[in-house]
Amino acid sequence: MSGAILDRDGPARLLRRPGLARILDALREPGEETRIVGGAVRDALLGRAVADMDLATTLTPDRVVRAAEAAGLRAVPTGIAHGTVTLLAGDETAEVTTLREDIETDGRHAIVRFGRDFKLDAERRDFTINALSLGLDGTLHDPAGGRADLAAARVRFIGDPDTRIREDALRVLRFFRFHARFGGEAPDPEGLAACIRARDGLARLSRERIRAELLKLLAAPGALAAVRVMSEAGLLQRLVGGIGDQGRLGRAIAAGLPEVSRLAALCVWNGDDAERLGESLRLSRAEQRVLLSYADALASLHGRDRIDGPDVRALLAMHGEAAVATLAVLEGEPRPRVSDGARGMLAQASAADSPRFPLAGADLVAGGVPPGPAVGRGLAAARALWLDLGCPEDLSARQTLLSKAFEAAKA
Repeated sequence: MSGAILDRDGPARLLRRPGLARILDALREPGEETRIVGGAVRDALLGRAVADMDLATTLTPDRVVRAAEAAGLRAVPTGIAHGTVTLLAGDETAEVTTLREDIETDGRHAIVRFGRDFKLDAERRDFTINALSLGLDGTLHDPAGGRADLAAARVRFIGDPDTRIREDALRVLRFFRFHARFGGEAPDPEGLAACIRARDGLARLSRERIRAELLKLLAAPGALAAVRVMSEAGLLQRLVGGIGDQGRLGRAIAAGLPEVSRLAALCVWNGDDAERLGESLRLSRAEQRVLLSYADALASLHGRDRIDGPDVRALLAMHGEAAVATLAVLEGEPRPRVSDGARGMLAQASAADSPRFPLAGADLVAGGVPPGPAVGRGLAAARALWLDLGCPEDLSARQTLLSKAFEAAKA
């Protein structure tokens, strides 16, 4: 994005949300102050839906709980040790955190104490666009110039970038993630230079934190450009162990594939890559299955010159929706070429369309094949024939497959 037209009425609409108004009213106390902070204010200014509601207050956590309960709200001490209480009013949920000041940081964790200074609280945040706050009277507080940066599509560290990154090395990844979501064509030069200088600090981050930030980055609108800069700066290699295939990532984004499939397109060439990434990024089992399915589909497509209509059924039978995703990633490469008929079938394909192999081990056992290796041998031969025939599902084809299975089982 080259720039953003800010929504002047966005913050006022935010304050009028019924559940939020109940929460804010409960926290009104003489001599105390509560504000909406961070991403909620930023997104309201952009006219976007606000999902995560964060409040900062001078009230200590115990007083937040008492005030909420007195107003009939539910209070959950989700992060009480760090000063955070979650309040619920109907469908509205807000995380309320007592103002804090950093005392000591080591690049991963910060030692904090409760404070009362909103300016100091803003200064301990990462980027200017995240330091905005909104008072209960509708006053927009902008101590770091975040409103101008938001309008200019500029993601900029608060104060000295090197200092902000020393406080938490994850901010290197957050810089690129926020640039991919809110930034313009080129990242802020000072911020980029600081991230490059701090690249060794990435090794100290937990793999779970890297995974979360990387997947959020890949889901952002400007993911491809951000990844390109990260690769040129030598940062991507430290995260995924290679330079990545940006062409395939671009096609995955163009096809609207989810972020895990985008990770596969960028980093996976074979099953070993999928296993390595699953371990290095601490992916969930479901996420690693996506990578492995992509790797399997890549292997089955390797060396094929052309995909025609009959091939689509076999690919769906072997790989399900991973076949559709993988062919979308390979679109435009020399091989395989996809015929118009096959492309039309792929455009309408879904998991429900995947052909089902019509035999099971019980069918062979019922026909007299003893349980054991012979059953597996028979099914494998029948499945190979089924794929060659285009995955037929009619009764006559089933009989042909049974004959093949019995023949192979007895061999």
